[in-house]
Amino acid sequence: MKARVHVMLKNGVLDPQGAAVKHALGTLGFAGVEDVRQGKVIELELAEGTTEATIGEMCEKLLANTVIESYRVEVL
Repeated sequence: MKARVHVMLKNGVLDPQGAAVKHALGTLGFAGVEDVRQGKVIELELAEGTTEATIGEMCEKLLANTVIESYRVEVL
């Protein structure tokens, strides 16, 4: 079983990497980019029967800093 966890900074948290990407895109001539938020995707290969609740625990304890990040679990 596979799961994909999408982790993003919460709204209102400054995203310096996103700002750098936005600036670089403008420098390269890509006009019209109003904002960039950068995150991470974590793919997990899990034993059959692993529950979404268990994956949520993994996120809460290690994969996401829930003070400043939100996450979304996608079971594939």
